Amino acid sequence: MHNKIQNASTRHILTVLLFCIAWYVISSSNNVIGKMVLNEFPFPMTVTMVQLCSIALYSGPFFNLWRIRKYQNISRGYYWRLIIPLALGKFLASVTSHISLWKVPVSYAHTVKATMPLFTVILTRLLFREKQPTLVYLSLVPIITGVAIATLTEISFDMVGLISALISTMGFSLQNIFSKKVLKDTGMHHLRLLHLLGKLALFMFLPIWVFVDSFKVIQHPAITGFDYRVIALLFTDGVLNWLQNVIAFNVLHLVTPLTYAVASASKRIFVIAVSLFILGNPVTWLNCAGMTMAIFGVLCYNRAKQVTRASETILPLTQNHRIKYEPLKGNLDPYYQGAMTSNPNGFASKRAEKQYTNLNPVPTNSLLSNGNVFPNGSTMTTTRLLFV
Repeated sequence: MHNKIQNASTRHILTVLLFCIAWYVISSSNNVIGKMVLNEFPFPMTVTMVQLCSIALYSGPFFNLWRIRKYQNISRGYYWRLIIPLALGKFLASVTSHISLWKVPVSYAHTVKATMPLFTVILTRLLFREKQPTLVYLSLVPIITGVAIATLTEISFDMVGLISALISTMGFSLQNIFSKKVLKDTGMHHLRLLHLLGKLALFMFLPIWVFVDSFKVIQHPAITGFDYRVIALLFTDGVLNWLQNVIAFNVLHLVTPLTYAVASASKRIFVIAVSLFILGNPVTWLNCAGMTMAIFGVLCYNRAKQVTRASETILPLTQNHRIKYEPLKGNLDPYYQGAMTSNPNGFASKRAEKQYTNLNPVPTNSLLSNGNVFPNGSTMTTTRLLFV
């Protein structure tokens, strides 16, 4: 039995490890290829359209093949109240994310996205009046400081890129908050929610893409000249983005939210390192220090949330509670070998009471008393009781 449990635990750890490695490699590849596409084909809306098409087209057949349960019918009111805004937020966050990737280096865009905990704290406070402990607020300081240093020292800085990255981060933060609510309310499988949001976002985004980007894209040399390289990069970017979403949702399903947050922060470090190595965008030591501080702040935030949750699981200490003591009456007292208790104090006789008191003195510093013996029918004030 013990070996079976140990083997199951080992398999679970290996599965999570393999998923995380795949997630890191696919995510970094997706970002590098996305940057290469946007350098040669500067249409962030079209790149977003390709990714949404990938989610809508690939998810249905593959999820059916994997026998992922289908979601139940959702009321029209719930659709308009939560599902539609989520889909709207998805395509807005995706578009602004690609605009930031187009305007600034991958490393800087991901450094700015490290501000997600800041947006999460602000949004939960505004939307749900949720207050955070001081430790959580303090953990935001290195995130803000790190992003500020990285911004001031970024050689390829662009204001549109910065604003787009911030809007994208806020959008993804909102998605995280409300996606959890939808999953809890509907019992929908997380991958089915990804598919549903992808389809809705595609339908909502299609008219905007046709109006803004379609005519420019048709006239671009890469399309008129049928540039295989650009088309292949666009296709690969769409597939990698779909795989990244699927793997990320599976990692979240396999581990705790805190472990997922740490894994996500580690993934961001990996993406930044790979982009700097492959794309070779120039950075200074101070810029690297700002990036490192921002990521370190994310890890501090995750740790602060863990400490907060751990402290909330311990019940508070009881103070000044009045406990009513009622002595046993008419019952067998096992200590006195079956003697019937008949007197008001619960002992067979005064002598028995005296013997019991001498043999079992109550310490004056007892955890359960304030130095007082339980008197008949009286109350007493307890000291602190810790329940774990």
